[in-house]
This record gives sequence, structure tokens and C-alpha cells, in this order.
Amino acid sequence: MKGKNMFSTLIFFIILGLGLAVVFVLRTDSNAIECTLIGVAAFVAAVLVSSSIRIADPWDKAVVLRLGRFHSLKGPGLFFIIPILDTIPYWIDTRVITTSFKAEKTLTKDTVPVDVDAVLFWKVLDPQKAALEVADYITAISWASQTALRDVIGKTMLSDMLEGRDKISGLLQKIIDERTEPWGITVNSVEVKDVLIPAALENAMSMQAQAERERQARVILGDSERQVAEKFAEAAKTYANNPVALHLRAMNMLYEGLKENSTIVIVPSSAVDTMQLGSMAGLTALTMGIGQEKLNKEKAPDAVKE
Repeated sequence: MKGKNMFSTLIFFIILGLGLAVVFVLRTDSNAIECTLIGVAAFVAAVLVSSSIRIADPWDKAVVLRLGRFHSLKGPGLFFIIPILDTIPYWIDTRVITTSFKAEKTLTKDTVPVDVDAVLFWKVLDPQKAALEVADYITAISWASQTALRDVIGKTMLSDMLEGRDKISGLLQKIIDERTEPWGITVNSVEVKDVLIPAALENAMSMQAQAERERQARVILGDSERQVAEKFAEAAKTYANNPVALHLRAMNMLYEGLKENSTIVIVPSSAVDTMQLGSMAGLTALTMGIGQEKLNKEKAPDAVKE
């Protein structure tokens, strides 16, 4: 029985031993009845005293009933009760207790079946209410948590459940705490561990997310093309009003192409006529420019070595 330990057993044997010792000392043929009575009295006293001693752990509260009515809460530590008159039907654990609960195949507000696992952290604040107001407070809080979870799932959209677990946990804590407060129990927190959806729906959601990412990529690409086209339109207006700038730009593009890639570049005849590359002076100037550029690159490593 909880509350009894080696200390009460030790007290029992000490009292019984003292009684037997008295019987042994006083034992004679003339007072055999008196010795027997002393032995019986010692045994009864040992039983009563050892039965009145209880020891509660630091986290326990003992609910003491006297003649069927609530008398007091005892513990922690050593305390005494009146044998026969007092009984201890409940030992209440006042530590924080964890309870796992779940809801299987429960429909959300948008009629999607889900499996939800959660953990409840709670403790007993009023052991008297926990013992007298509800028959089995541990089972009661488990059922209250499960029904509250089903109610919350039925009022929540699937997208909100997947994105807002903290909000659901807070709502569950509030609902469960209101239901268990009359039992002397407080809810510290509720943690939603996992939300499981059907595999087919999970694949469909994955495909939807992938399609959404592709759509966003195409939108971004189209917007980039639009911005480039706008810049080209602005540049065309600038070149249309300034032929010299267009001529210089064409010369620079041809020069960069010859410098980086090869010595042969296909250029439209109209562009050749515009840039006057068909003449000897134009070709000479372009060739001298390329040659000077290559000479500068060859001299650069030598300068670094010196």
C-alpha cells in the first residue's frame, strides 16, 4: 500500500518486540492469562501504531477521508491518521504530467480527412477537486483533450492546420483548460506533433506547389523580357535622334567581336556601308586598334614580372 514503508514496519516490530519482552519477563504459571493479554495488547498496539504512520513523497498529496467525509490533505513527508476512522482513497501526483492524444480520420472544415497527434502538459493544482469532483481525472482529461481536438479540426481549414500549428495549439490549450478547471487541473501547454494527410492528397499538393513555382518563374521571366524590351525601345529612340551615337555603338560591337572571338565576323552590307568599313581607311583603323590592344595585353605580364 502506498504510504507505508520500512519505517512503519520497523515501528510494528519494535512495539511487538517490547510486548513480547515484557511477557517473557513476567511469565509464570500463576499469571499465564495476564501474559497472554499483554502479548495480544502489544500486537494490537503494534498494528494500530504502524497503520497510523504514513509517508508521502515530495510530489504527492494524500486525500484523507474520515468516516466517509473529506477531512484534510496530507503530505509531503511524515504524517499520522486514525486507523479505522481515516482512509486514504487517493494519492494525487502534483507534478507536470504529459498525456498523448490523437484524432484519426477526422474531417477538416474543407472535408479533408486528417490524422493529428498532440501532447498535453498539465498538472493538478487543487488535489481536493481532482479527487472529489471527477471519478478518474487522468482518463477524464484524456477524453476531454481528444474531443477538443476533434472540435478544433472540424472548424479549421487544412491550409490553416498545416501553416498555423501554434495557433491551433493555443486554441486547444484554452478549450481544454476551461473544461478541466472545475476539476482542479490546469493546462500548461499543448503541442501539435504531426498532421498526416492522405498520400494521394499529399502528391496532389506537391504537384500544385511545383506548378505554382513554375508559374512564378515564367511570370518573372516575362517581366524581365518586358523590362529589357522597354530599355531597348528607349535606346532605339536615343539612337534614332543621334546617328553618330549609333555609328559609334556599331563600331564598338564589331571591335569587341573581333577582339574576343575570331578574325572573321559576318556583318550586313548595310552596316559595312554605314560604318565605312569598306574603305581602306576604315579597315586600317580597325586593324590598328585590334593590334594595339593585343600588344598591350602581351606587355602587361612582363611589367608585372619586373
